[in-house]
Amino acid sequence: MTSQRPRARPYRGVPADQRRAHRRAALMEAGLQRLGTEGWAATTVRKVSAEAGLNDRYFYESFADRDTLLLAIIDDQIAQGTSVIISAAGEAPREPQARTRAVVTAVLDFLTEDPRRARILTHEFPASPLLQRRRIEIVRTLAAIFAAQAHETLDQALLPETDLEMTGLTLTAGLWELFTTWFRGDLAIDRGHLVDYTVALILATADLAAPLQHRLR
Repeated sequence: MTSQRPRARPYRGVPADQRRAHRRAALMEAGLQRLGTEGWAATTVRKVSAEAGLNDRYFYESFADRDTLLLAIIDDQIAQGTSVIISAAGEAPREPQARTRAVVTAVLDFLTEDPRRARILTHEFPASPLLQRRRIEIVRTLAAIFAAQAHETLDQALLPETDLEMTGLTLTAGLWELFTTWFRGDLAIDRGHLVDYTVALILATADLAAPLQHRLR
């Protein structure tokens, strides 16, 4: 006869699973705070646990190590960011310029409404090999969203799927670097200029797709 582990009892009426979820959420927020203000070198297990008001042992209840927490924080922020992009696109008119401007504006709003996000973008991604590897996956995800929006907005895609994917990768990776440079303060332009340029770049790329298609045939 196999023995069964006793189920954890509710504490003060709160079930064990809910308490674990609350502890994980507190650790995620504490990790974001440390990462987004002091950087990854200062985001230790002990400091994150203290920031969350928890004993160190609870950290390992949710995360195998510090890198696991880092990726969980980044993945959560990217999930929020992609949700913002999809919502902005869905609420905008089905017209390339209006939709592009809505999405670009929403992305910049998302990055500026919480200064920790911009700091992670400008300082932590370039400094972390782990995040550089994750960046490759994020760029591919954003490029796929670009391709989906091209199909949604245009009456027909002007490029074969492979070339549309390459266009999305080129734009996404390039705009990542552009936004990073701007948030770092290395571009002497205001936000309006950045938005106008980004929108014009995306639309110009779409306009250039038609002659490119003919040359590739």
